[in-house]
Amino acid sequence: MTRNLLRALAALVVLAAAGLIGWRVLGPAEVLEPATGAYPVAAVLPPGATGKVTQAPLIVDDRIRVYAGPRVIKADGPVGERMAITPLWSYRRWPAEVSGVVAVGSTVVSRWTDGTLIALDGRTGTVAWRASVPAGEPFTDRTGATAVWAPPGLYVAGPAVLVGDSGKVLAFSAADGSPRWTITLPRGCVTPFVTVGGQFVCGVGAWDVTSGAAVRSWPVGPSTPVGCDLARSGCAGLRDAAGQGWLTGGPRPVRTPALDAREATAGGGLVLTASGGAVTASGAASWRWAGEAQVLGVRANKVVLLTPDRHIVVLDARTGSRIAAFPMYVKRERVEPWQPHLWQLTDSYVAVERLQDDDYYLPDPSVIAAI
Repeated sequence: MTRNLLRALAALVVLAAAGLIGWRVLGPAEVLEPATGAYPVAAVLPPGATGKVTQAPLIVDDRIRVYAGPRVIKADGPVGERMAITPLWSYRRWPAEVSGVVAVGSTVVSRWTDGTLIALDGRTGTVAWRASVPAGEPFTDRTGATAVWAPPGLYVAGPAVLVGDSGKVLAFSAADGSPRWTITLPRGCVTPFVTVGGQFVCGVGAWDVTSGAAVRSWPVGPSTPVGCDLARSGCAGLRDAAGQGWLTGGPRPVRTPALDAREATAGGGLVLTASGGAVTASGAASWRWAGEAQVLGVRANKVVLLTPDRHIVVLDARTGSRIAAFPMYVKRERVEPWQPHLWQLTDSYVAVERLQDDDYYLPDPSVIAAI
């Protein structure tokens, strides 16, 4: 009897130990490794490619690079480092996956598949706040480019972060996570985006991002956004359901026929059209730059172009005069043809993910350059 009891107790101890080990390995967990060094200084570098990395970098505050993996967010810096280096900080969760990441100033906000919105202080890597939201989509691609440059259902509007899913949009203050407003979207609300003028737009209407109130007399959708920043936010214009172009830099859209052309985009008060072997500007300024190129965007009075031979050309947005031109390859890198997939443009840098075809990445696909 005693022997059987001892055997039963021993079996319970083993089972409990196995359960504890299983919980520690497989159970929900968070691992935070905060920064131990100083926040990098925003350096002013001469124009040119500065480095290349394996993962797509979200450039934050022009000081750090933030990367997303299936279950981790980490940062290194400064931005001009030649390659990825030891992380300044990292944040891991299990078993949830990263769905998307955006930044407002130095605050890094991540959405997870378990319905958690978590803000990290980009200067220290510590958790600033968290909130409950609808569950995000799973992590999808190898480099994390979608998560950091085109996060599904995650938007930025000035000092706020918007989460759109399940027929609703929720707005949170990026500073402290406090809820701002919630709206229920009507049926048919497809391909949402946020304008630089401060409207959340979908297929059947628009709403003010400050109050959540509906905006009247909006162009008939569904609309195609143009000249957007990351996360389909800060869009400078749109083309409505009839293909008519509108600039969206103010409280009401402004009809702009020059934006009707599919080759046209917008930014910085300009309509930029790349066709016929030239890039032309109208609107806030009028000029013409001779040469074939793709317009990557407009930031800090600089128009950034990518040429067919994979050079970056930087033009003065006010005059069209050339400020800089350089190959989008790092020094001593083998020159191979590639196509741009996704990219980010800041006041001081441009980062581009390079693909040789739809399925093949270069060994270090993301190249970063100072502009």
